[in-house]
Amino acid sequence: MTIEQKVETIVTLLDEKKADEIEVFNLDDADYIAKRVIIVNSLNGKHTLSLIDHLKKELKTQNEEILASDISDDWAVADLGDILIHVMVPEYRQRYSLEQFLSELVEKQNKAKDIDPA
Repeated sequence: MTIEQKVETIVTLLDEKKADEIEVFNLDDADYIAKRVIIVNSLNGKHTLSLIDHLKKELKTQNEEILASDISDDWAVADLGDILIHVMVPEYRQRYSLEQFLSELVEKQNKAKDIDPA
C-alpha cells in the first residue's frame, strides 16, 4: 500500500466514526519525523479513545500496524512510522495549534527549495 493509499484509508476510517476537521499535511520535503501528519478533532475524551481503537483494529486487518501510541482522554498520537495521527478534542487542537507549526515547517522547506539552485 502506498503512503497516499494509507492516508486515504485512515481518513476514511476516521470519517466513518465521526472525526471532525480532518487535515492532512504532506511533509515529504520537510525535515520532520514523518512524511504525513493527520490531525483530527474528536467530540470528547471517549471519542478520542474510540477513534484510536477503531484505527488499530481496522488497520491491522489491512496488515498495517500502529507502531507506538500515546493516549489520553483529550489527545492521542498514533505512529505508523511514515504517518503520525493526532486525535484531539477541539480545545487541545486550538491550544497547541499543530497546524500552524506544520504549515510553517512546510513553508520554510519550500522557501529553501526555491533558493537552492540544485
